[in-house]
Amino acid sequence: MKAIEGDVKDSALAKEGQGLIDWAAREMPVLLLIRDRFRQEKPLAGLRVSACLHVTSETANLMLTLKAGGADIVLCASNPLSTNDAVAAALTVEHHIPTFAIKGEDNDTYYSHIASALEHRPNFTMDDGADLVTMLHRERTDLLGEVTGGTEETTTGVVRLRAMAAQGVLKYPIVAVNEALTKHMFDNRYGTGQSTLDGIIRATNVLLAGKVFVVAGYGWCGRGLASRARGMGSQVVVTEVDPLRALEAVMDGFQVMPMADAARVGDIFVTVTGDVNVLDRAHFESMKDGAILANSGHFNSEINLAAMDDLASSVRQVRGFVQEYRMGDGRRLHVVGEGRLVNLAAAEGHPAAVMDMSFANQAVSAEWMAINQSKLEPRVYDVPAELDAEVARLKLEAMHVAIDTLTDEQEKYIHSWEEGT
Repeated sequence: MKAIEGDVKDSALAKEGQGLIDWAAREMPVLLLIRDRFRQEKPLAGLRVSACLHVTSETANLMLTLKAGGADIVLCASNPLSTNDAVAAALTVEHHIPTFAIKGEDNDTYYSHIASALEHRPNFTMDDGADLVTMLHRERTDLLGEVTGGTEETTTGVVRLRAMAAQGVLKYPIVAVNEALTKHMFDNRYGTGQSTLDGIIRATNVLLAGKVFVVAGYGWCGRGLASRARGMGSQVVVTEVDPLRALEAVMDGFQVMPMADAARVGDIFVTVTGDVNVLDRAHFESMKDGAILANSGHFNSEINLAAMDDLASSVRQVRGFVQEYRMGDGRRLHVVGEGRLVNLAAAEGHPAAVMDMSFANQAVSAEWMAINQSKLEPRVYDVPAELDAEVARLKLEAMHVAIDTLTDEQEKYIHSWEEGT
C-alpha cells in the first residue's frame, strides 16, 4: 500500500505542538497507564485505524496510545474549526501519524480530508459525529468488507449510528464510547460545562454575572453547563422537550420555559441538544438587541443560520470568533464560532483531565473489539461495564483516592434473598 502523507497548515509548528501534547499528558494519567501496558502487550498489532476526531493535544495522546499498542493510524478532523494546527503538525512530523486537519478549512477540504483518511483502507474506525462512517457507507462501500469494528465518541454520532442500525444499513459493529458512564457523567457534564463557558468568554469577554443564560437541552451537557453558568452568577433558564429532564431542571432550581418565551428574556443562548433548528426564525425575531448565540452540540445545525442570514440586513465580523447579524429593525444578534462547537471553535475544548477518561474508554474499547470482533454483530454496542469500571478505578488510583471493598458477608448478602427484616 502506498504511504499516506498528511495535510497540515505548517509543519514548522511541530515543536510547539509537541509541547502542547506533553502538557496535556500531565493531566491524563489513566491513558498513560494504558499506553504503558499497550507498549508491552501490543493488543492492536496489525490494526489499520482511520480516526476522525477533534485534533487537539488530548486527541494526540490517544493517537500515541493506539500507536504504542501496535495500531497503524491516520487521523482527520471531525470539525472544521476544532483543529489545533500545531498539534496536527507534531503528529505528522514528530510521530509519523498522517494527519489531515487545518483549522478553518472549508467544507470541501473537510470532506476531502475524510476521504483521504479512508484511503488508509481501515479495518477499524474511530469517529466523532459519524461523518467518516457515513462517507464510508455512502461513497466507499468497496472498503466495508475490510472493516471489523469501530468506536464513536459523541452523542450526535451515536444517534446517527443507532438510526443506521435500526434501518439495517450499518455494516459493522461500533462501540458507543459516549454511553460509558465515565464519559458522559464526567466529560459531558464537567468538560462541556467548563469549556463551553471558556469558549464564550474568550470570544466575547462578556460578564456572565447578572445575565439571563438560556440552556437549550438538559442532558448531561446541559446539566453541566447550567450548573456552571449559575456558579458564574447568571440567572439560568432551561428549555426542554423531555418532561423528565424538564422536571429534573426544575428540581435542580432552574427556571424552565419554552424557547418561545426564553427568546424574549435571554441575554446568552447555548444549544446542547444534538438536534436541528433549536434556535429558529421565530426566536430570532423576538430576541433582545445584543443577544449572544452559541452552540455546544456537535454539528452547526442547532442554530438556523440560513434563517438568520435571511432576516439580517448585514453581517460583519466584530471579534475573532463573533459575527454580528443586524436585523431589519436594527437589533444586533451575535453568533459565536459560526454556530459550531463553541468550546473548540473559540477555545481549546475540554480539559485534559476529563478527556483522560473518555480517551481511556476509546483505547480499551478498541482493544475489546480487536479481541471479540468475530463474536460481534453489525450494531451499536455500549462500552462493557467492566471496562467502564476499570477506567473509573484507574482514575481514582491516579488521583490517590482509596475506596472500600465489600466483605465476603456483604457480597453474600446483596446476592441473596433469604434475609429480610
